[in-house]
Amino acid sequence: QVQLVESGGGLVQAGGSLRLSCAASGRTVSTYGLGWFRQAPGKEREFVAAMSWSGGNTYYADSVKGRFTISRDNAKNTVYLQMNSLKPEDTAVYYCAADRDGLARPESYQYDYWGQGTQVTVSS
Repeated sequence: QVQLVESGGGLVQAGGSLRLSCAASGRTVSTYGLGWFRQAPGKEREFVAAMSWSGGNTYYADSVKGRFTISRDNAKNTVYLQMNSLKPEDTAVYYCAADRDGLARPESYQYDYWGQGTQVTVSS
């Protein structure tokens, strides 16, 4: 019922920045928790960042804390991931996800809807 489409990925040099967007359609996600995950080649999908439906609770993986910022614009039905000071180890396919329970959670299985991902490649 909810479609999520990521955009904004690409190739960037180490130390650079990218802003990922995830546009939701089908219904409003204003009451959903929203999260970002990533999967690098040969690795498991890992949690990156999440925001509760109210926006008052955010959670970040230690690996991105201080560099990445999650935000949402409910009027646009969109969640963003601002990525600064990018490192080669940030290279991955990035996925956004939505949780009907409205929470900011790091567990993949807690999310009900997923986008198809956008590639982020950081060169050194």
